[in-house]
Amino acid sequence: MKRIAILGSTGSIGRQTLEVARSNKDLSVSALAAGTNVELMEAQIREFGPSTVCMWTQEAASDLKRRVADLDVRVTCGMEGLLEIAGLNEVQVLVTAIVGMIGIKPTIAAIEAGKDIALANKETLVTAGHIIMPLAKERGVSILPVDSEHSAIFQSLNGEPAERVSRLFLTASGGPFRGKTRKELEGIQVEDALKHPNWTMGRKITIDSSTLVNKGLEVMEAKWLFGVDLDRIEVVVHPQSIIHSMVEYVDGAVMAQLGMPDMKLPIQYALFYPDRRPMEGERVNFFELGNLTFEKPDTDTFTGLALAYRAARLGGSMPTVYNAANEKAVELFLARKISYLQIPQLIEESMDQHKNLPNPTVEEILETQRQVYEFIAGKVK
Repeated sequence: MKRIAILGSTGSIGRQTLEVARSNKDLSVSALAAGTNVELMEAQIREFGPSTVCMWTQEAASDLKRRVADLDVRVTCGMEGLLEIAGLNEVQVLVTAIVGMIGIKPTIAAIEAGKDIALANKETLVTAGHIIMPLAKERGVSILPVDSEHSAIFQSLNGEPAERVSRLFLTASGGPFRGKTRKELEGIQVEDALKHPNWTMGRKITIDSSTLVNKGLEVMEAKWLFGVDLDRIEVVVHPQSIIHSMVEYVDGAVMAQLGMPDMKLPIQYALFYPDRRPMEGERVNFFELGNLTFEKPDTDTFTGLALAYRAARLGGSMPTVYNAANEKAVELFLARKISYLQIPQLIEESMDQHKNLPNPTVEEILETQRQVYEFIAGKVK
């Protein structure tokens, strides 16, 4: 029996992780954490029977306690609760499906406690990869990527040493606005940006996919996960989303992982690695598909991707600025307080005004986030 804990259990990745657990009876859910969706958390508790759960706010935790008073479950809240779950003795794998930089501290705590990490929280490596990866190596902990693109690279590498790798290709669908000009993006509304052509995801990551910021975050994440220089990580627009990413080796061979767009596959692969389990779902029909196409990303229109490479090359605290500015800008866009094109504009302005810190601590990373939020609050009244 493998015991897991899920941070972000009521979100898209969290719910799909529980679907995997539902289909694999030797997977036990020991702990769950979520934001404020008390109703769904109650349903998850009653189905999966975790010993410990966490809600982000005290109000949500109090409400949940009343709802599950008939059950033997410990209800905690806030960062203290997340850290408690990260260190639970019975947990073997922590699934970090929580959104945002609040995932950093619990991930570090879990690594220090010797837990393997099924990583679906991009912000952890983007902002603190220089802390996370050496710590994981020191503690002998596996960082298993859940993101579809990084899982594809992980599967295509199949244990090959880094010196045999020539390039990594991260595929991108291009999002709902592929082929549009900046002029055509001026009037984009929230509803337009939430219509992803291939994937069903949470609101924030769907917006990030439409701006290509999500691909920029994945580039930074790949650098840390696979130990490959930025100059050897390329983004390829692949509208069909059948090839999830590729690895080119020094002899010219290219290995790719293909499959239908379904996040349960990389989730299940991470949870049972190195095993492969049967999984129900749609299969690729090459005869119906007909062809696979590829394009260069338009970084003149979608400047968020070019800004990501700039932030990654500068390193230090600049990736934190990039990530934090995007988080706040997307939040404002979803609240209809800024326009679509102001998202990359606010990222660039935040980066331009920041004095870079070369090797930030966790405290400095979180302080940088606070400063960026404050800067943007001053820009957007």
